[in-house]
Amino acid sequence: MAALSFLFWYWWVLAIVFLIAEMLVSGFFFLWLAAAAFLNGLIFWLLPAVTLDIQVLVFSLSAIVALVAWKSYAKKIVIYSDQPLLNRRGAQYIGRVFSLYEAIENGQGKIRADDSIWKVYGEDCPMGTKVKVVAVNGTVFEVQAVHPAPASLPSQDNV
Repeated sequence: MAALSFLFWYWWVLAIVFLIAEMLVSGFFFLWLAAAAFLNGLIFWLLPAVTLDIQVLVFSLSAIVALVAWKSYAKKIVIYSDQPLLNRRGAQYIGRVFSLYEAIENGQGKIRADDSIWKVYGEDCPMGTKVKVVAVNGTVFEVQAVHPAPASLPSQDNV
């Protein structure tokens, strides 16, 4: 039985296939497989007498090294956004004060925040009480009643 022949340019074709797959799906996974396949093609262009099993072993090792190198590098990259709460709508309301739309009874009530009505948890309060959003659990706000500052007492300077 003749040995299976795998030419160097097959690896380059495989690299192109991986690049096409990378364009169709995201995540940089196939990009590093394409880099490993291209590197294999380059190595086995220079060393053409290597058997297929060694080529697959080198490809596997270079793909693993490329993926691990990318993951370790990606952990170091911190992406800062000018709008970090853009896709976390509930978190945008933390710290804001609203009037109760529906009284909090048995720990549950509702507030009207901008164009939506949100379910809230907190201590029992009548409708219209000012509450401050302190946390968000999914689509439910945790609130605390905002008590107005006590009026200042008249000064005792004239005594």
